[in-house]
Amino acid sequence: MATAVEKWVDEVAALTRPKTVYWCDGSEGEARRIMEMGMSEEKITVHDVFSELNQATCPKAYLHRSHPTDVARTEQLTFVCYPDRERSGPNNNWKHPKDAKALMTGISRGCMKGKTMYVLPYMMGPVDSPYAKACIQVTDVSYVAVSMRIMTRMGTHVLKKIGSGENFTRGLHSVGDFSPDRRFIMHFPDEDFVWSVGSGYGGNALLGKKCFSLRIASWQGYRYGWLAEHMVIMGIEDIKGNVRYITAAMPSACGKTNLAMLESALPEYRIWTIGDDIAWLNIGPDGRLYAINPEAGFFGVAPGTSMKTNPNMVRTLKAAKFYPTLYTNVALDRKTNEPWWEGFSDPDGKDLVDWQGNPWNPSLGTKAAHPNSRFTVSLYNCPIVSREVDNPLGVPISAILLGGRRSRLIPLVAESFDWPHGVFTGARTGSETTAAAAGKVGVLRRDPFSMLPFCGYNMGDYFRHWINIGRLCARPPRIYSVNWFRTDEQGKFIWPGFGDNARVLRWVLDRIDGKVGARETPLGLVPHVKDLVLDGLAIPEDRVESLFAVKPGEWDAELAEVKAFWNPFGRHIPNELNQAYEKMARALKA
Repeated sequence: MATAVEKWVDEVAALTRPKTVYWCDGSEGEARRIMEMGMSEEKITVHDVFSELNQATCPKAYLHRSHPTDVARTEQLTFVCYPDRERSGPNNNWKHPKDAKALMTGISRGCMKGKTMYVLPYMMGPVDSPYAKACIQVTDVSYVAVSMRIMTRMGTHVLKKIGSGENFTRGLHSVGDFSPDRRFIMHFPDEDFVWSVGSGYGGNALLGKKCFSLRIASWQGYRYGWLAEHMVIMGIEDIKGNVRYITAAMPSACGKTNLAMLESALPEYRIWTIGDDIAWLNIGPDGRLYAINPEAGFFGVAPGTSMKTNPNMVRTLKAAKFYPTLYTNVALDRKTNEPWWEGFSDPDGKDLVDWQGNPWNPSLGTKAAHPNSRFTVSLYNCPIVSREVDNPLGVPISAILLGGRRSRLIPLVAESFDWPHGVFTGARTGSETTAAAAGKVGVLRRDPFSMLPFCGYNMGDYFRHWINIGRLCARPPRIYSVNWFRTDEQGKFIWPGFGDNARVLRWVLDRIDGKVGARETPLGLVPHVKDLVLDGLAIPEDRVESLFAVKPGEWDAELAEVKAFWNPFGRHIPNELNQAYEKMARALKA
């Protein structure tokens, strides 16, 4: 008798009509075979899906070039489908499930003709964790099949875990013909189902990532009392061997991966990486908040990554432990057959072709690598991966950092007065946009908890859920706002960032341990400069002080924008947030 998984796969095959159906076992040998097919049998425009890179200098590494119209998340074509629009909230595009399925059925009929349909059984989270989720995705492109093997815990053990039951998340993906007119990502939270057609980009096609681990999982968390968040998970070990764990929410390309893999400028502190993008947070038996990373890999932004900015990521990419490592839409040095991107090294002396395969040199005035070019690499290649990475219960969280890219107003670090005030801080967070989302770069938009594109239900209810989680915790983590990107009058960054961000982390830990005081501002508690470890930094004290300046006259527009962002949520905005808003507004006026 067919299992629920087999019945569903048969239904999808009947609709999409692939040439063959291949059930993946997650083995390395299988990954090699799929890679070989992508280098010989499949093409995207004129390029093979994969091309092999220099195996001496980039072991187990391959280049992928995506369709030129398919290079970022398509948020305007991403929908959350509930029977009632209000549950979706103004933060999401909405379609009624019946309308969405009618549209997607028409687009998907016969979309896999002549192709292989890969069936991907995978776990989000450590296999033995009570918080992990079993999932099945189908796809018709080798790039997604191999990427999912890197990013998740894929294998036949997942089918055994599901057994004859129906408790699994479904994901239907096809690149179709890549037409932007037939490109949609539909989420059905009540059914634990994601349906994506027309895109091969990671955020739209690796359905275990943003689609399930955030949009669907956030709704699951709301219903069952946990949180699915766009957050780093990292451990900070002091000189005595004590390790504390923190999470940090930051939009894409705002230093999240660099923070997760920090090479500390303070020798007495060492960083351990658990995850750089997603955290599932559950209240443990002791009443503390615990985090697991549902992923098993990194899908990071390449431009700007170098031995200066993130040496541990470069070491991860060069490691040869787990097969393969993928580079997407980077440039290629034809002389050495190595990947290249802006910020990695000097382009002089290189024979570069750009991300679309065209000859390139700096005089063209274009970028060689796409601004949102990516690498996909196993978490287990990381030289500082935490030994707790597969702990089924997760790690206890002492602090939560909320960040973004702000050139003014927001201090380097500020501690929230209490948990509800921390939720208020997250709810008003804004960031200057990056290339990870389609649209203009550098425009300020509200991005509460860095979850605006990923919260799978009404964000006003999401804020209420956050407040309730804090009330249920016996010892909730402290919440901090951070901003590495404040600039001076000439537009230059004041804070050096990167490894020196460990100085901020030390202050956070000192606050948790009660070792240092703080100065109260309308935004929260900020450091006394004397309590920051600044040895070795050539920054005058007045410039450091400017990182914490709060100038009330500059906040009128910010306050108005926050209120305007909240207004569409109406009665869903918790009263605690309105009270915190009024309190801050009064303090700024005073």
